[in-house]
Amino acid sequence: MQRIPYPHLGETIYHETLDNGLHVFVLPKEGFQKTYATFTTQYGSIDNFFQVQGKEAVRVPDGIAHFLEHKMFEEPEGDIFATFATNGASANAFTSFDRTAYLFSSTDRYLENLTTLINFVQNPYFTDENVEKEKGIIGQEIKMYEDNADWRSYYGLIESLYAKHPIHIDIAGTVASIAEITKESLYECYNTFYHPSNMSLFVVGGVDPQEVITLVKDNQAAKTFPPQGDIKRFFPEEPADVKEARRLIILPVSLPKCLMGFKEEAPSVTGKPLLVRELTTKLMLDVLFSSSSEIYQTLYDDQLISDNFGHEYNCSDGYAFSIVGGDTKDPEQLIARIREEVEKRKEAGLDEVTFERSRKKKIGSFLRMMNSPESIANEYTKYRFKGIDLFDILPVYEQITLDDVNRRFRDHFDWSKLAVSIVQSREPS
Repeated sequence: MQRIPYPHLGETIYHETLDNGLHVFVLPKEGFQKTYATFTTQYGSIDNFFQVQGKEAVRVPDGIAHFLEHKMFEEPEGDIFATFATNGASANAFTSFDRTAYLFSSTDRYLENLTTLINFVQNPYFTDENVEKEKGIIGQEIKMYEDNADWRSYYGLIESLYAKHPIHIDIAGTVASIAEITKESLYECYNTFYHPSNMSLFVVGGVDPQEVITLVKDNQAAKTFPPQGDIKRFFPEEPADVKEARRLIILPVSLPKCLMGFKEEAPSVTGKPLLVRELTTKLMLDVLFSSSSEIYQTLYDDQLISDNFGHEYNCSDGYAFSIVGGDTKDPEQLIARIREEVEKRKEAGLDEVTFERSRKKKIGSFLRMMNSPESIANEYTKYRFKGIDLFDILPVYEQITLDDVNRRFRDHFDWSKLAVSIVQSREPS
């Protein structure tokens, strides 16, 4: 068992790589009653074309990763949620662009719950009948989101930004794509991506590291997993330009929604350099658009935005983009004003006082996160799959300079790479 101390945070992670390739991480938190665990595979909605070393390439229907997540809770007998509840735990799962996670939280009997988590994820049960039944359930979920204005504006923007990269495909797929899913295709994806060598188990809370790792090692030693080669993922070449500059969606909303997205060239780096790019960009966006910023206050005072106005930045394998926006009474005026305010500040650059305030806020948010077992587990795994150590975030924030942020500011806002998604109740007059 490897002991990895982080003296600047007063934390220590314990790590073990098992013979079957599974990575186990344990972060003991003295005095914590809650235990939180995630069993995560590096497999998400964008992984629809892949090849395992020594085998032929496989293309699968869109939405299959999310479909598979749903089906993993199907058991030949009984209800896995009831099993967790009997042991005082709450369980859930989620699928994102690049990973699928199964999780539980509990304040008691964490070893029993950990065993349940590992066993049900490693015991798939797919039949022709239960696959067909699930298509109806997920089909209804897809249709429900078609009426969700926030989701439609968000995904409408991503669809406008990206023409070919599978990030532009809804995580749940479409009614047509999930109709193509079969029991065999589910097992194909499961056997590829749910191999222990493609997964990580993270346990955090009031736990004993040796006790956890011993339990997991014994559990895995009793199971057989055939060796598996590396997984290669294939993504189509994405054009540099946005797919479409503007997307208008008509839905019955009381107030229009307007999101602006800036498409960047996909990252050519991984690991810590990727983290530096991500944090520098997030810091820059916070300086410009946080609720304490001058731009935010100006737009708010002019009643162009509400308190749901926000921003985010995403970068990973094959994509990088920012999003700015929210509810507004006048989407066209909001777009024009944001462009005007951004260009005005490009000339002089961002100032030291505002930069330091945002940087200290980001550092404070990270330190507060260290008291949240849920956030630690989910963020650690998300970053690890990108070759990044979550606990490098603090020193990177401490090293970012105002010059770094101003360089990103000037590079990021390329108006030729802007796409806009607007949801409103009627066509413009």
